[in-house]
Amino acid sequence: MAQKVRVIPPTINRTTAVPVGKVAKRKVAAYARVSTDQEEQLTSYEAQVSYYTDFIQANDDWKFVKVYTDEGVTGTSTKHREGFQEMIEDALAGKIDLIVTKSVSRFARNTVDSLTNIRLLKEHGTEVYFEKESIWSFDSKGELLLTIMSSLAQEESRSISENVRWGQRKKFSDGRYSLNYRHFLGYDKGEDGKLVINPEQAEIVRQIFGMYLEGASPYQIAKRLTEKGIPSPAGKPQWNDLTIRRVLSNETYMGDKLLQKTYSLDFLHKDRLKNNGEVQQYYVEGDHEAIIPPRTFKRVQHEIERRKSCHATGGTIFSGKIVCGQCGQIYGPKVWHPKDKYRRVIWQCNDKYRKNGTPRCKTPHLTEEQVKETFLKVCARIYSEKDEIIDNLRMLLSAVEDTAAMQAEADRLSGELDVISEMLQREIDQNARVAQDQDAYTQRFTELSARFAEVQAAKDKTDAAIAEKESKGLQIRTFIEAIEELPADLTEFRSDLWADLVETATVQQDNTIRYRLYSGQEITVRIG
Repeated sequence: MAQKVRVIPPTINRTTAVPVGKVAKRKVAAYARVSTDQEEQLTSYEAQVSYYTDFIQANDDWKFVKVYTDEGVTGTSTKHREGFQEMIEDALAGKIDLIVTKSVSRFARNTVDSLTNIRLLKEHGTEVYFEKESIWSFDSKGELLLTIMSSLAQEESRSISENVRWGQRKKFSDGRYSLNYRHFLGYDKGEDGKLVINPEQAEIVRQIFGMYLEGASPYQIAKRLTEKGIPSPAGKPQWNDLTIRRVLSNETYMGDKLLQKTYSLDFLHKDRLKNNGEVQQYYVEGDHEAIIPPRTFKRVQHEIERRKSCHATGGTIFSGKIVCGQCGQIYGPKVWHPKDKYRRVIWQCNDKYRKNGTPRCKTPHLTEEQVKETFLKVCARIYSEKDEIIDNLRMLLSAVEDTAAMQAEADRLSGELDVISEMLQREIDQNARVAQDQDAYTQRFTELSARFAEVQAAKDKTDAAIAEKESKGLQIRTFIEAIEELPADLTEFRSDLWADLVETATVQQDNTIRYRLYSGQEITVRIG
């Protein structure tokens, strides 16, 4: 018996789930995006919205859903495009059968994002029409064309990004930069584009630096400014410690400018990363008028590092500097009789008592007045030997600041790193172009990488040694300037002298305090 095959035609549309032959309007939406908020781009944006609204409503077979929009955002990633994400969610929920957009580059400049979303929409029965390229995503040739066009759009975006980066680097090398003045405390933009001091805001900056040098922590400074009703750089009533830390560490306030503090990994990733040496930086000295004298700014940086090293959180000028001579622990403030008329604050070893309450250390507790009195005795001793101390320190300073040999070594190592980097890049390029023995290539690459790591470690060690000598030189210079200004009859405690002169004050069991000064000198005085 002869075989007979009968064709059964489809009865349901596989993409719309509507019975074949039934007239049903397609639910159509449009997507419009511009990548900047400039006026000419906004005009284009409004024109797109108006055009696609009329375009969809003019087709009798289509039912208008909505024009989804993103204004002033980049197309290299769909992550932060709220309009785009809303459109995808609505499509997956069955609210859209067709999406109309201007071009592949308007949809996405990232090949992976573009194809991933188009495939996802296709799986849920939603087609995409790209008007400029006349591509329908359900067409058999659609995905191939989309892959090509998306790759071209991505390459265009990469090229634009590289041009922008080159322009930024050129601008930085010329000492030019842009600044968000609305959120920057202390300066306004001058007529020539340079920073100009805002007197009212500059006074707030000086208060922040002054409070920190007097011992206050960033949290305490933020709290005080909030209580005074002073608005933050962003214009908010509430300050936070992170904002204070940024102010304290910003070299702009001493008249300099460090450029390229952050960078983007590549043109597909727009998040800014902190530049820890991954890309070149530019330091502009004497760029504008300083609010904070360089000496004061550097004192603050030294104080920041000192508090980190001894885990002092701040609070007063004495925090982290008073040490127990028996166990080596830091002295901290303690409140006695906090709820009655005998209330007083004393300083004692943080590790003085065991859990059962028995003393571990026999060093005495101190009042702030006792600390101040002993410090005045130290100042009197320094004044009596003032000329001799200054002469000795100036001889020491010339030796400390002589970093010529170390700098020459650092430059030599930098040159060697550049040579090794070029050799590594040549190996990589050669291996990509010409077939070669991979075992031999791997060995050469491994040897060069190991040499690079070795030289980099030596360079880091040399740089650290130079930085340490420069820091020590700053301490000595600050010390000399402080004792040059030291009055003969100092009778009142001065927090600036304490900060400039005292490295540690070690409390002994015999009721004395051994002061170690930044000059390296030690002076012991009796309490009381």
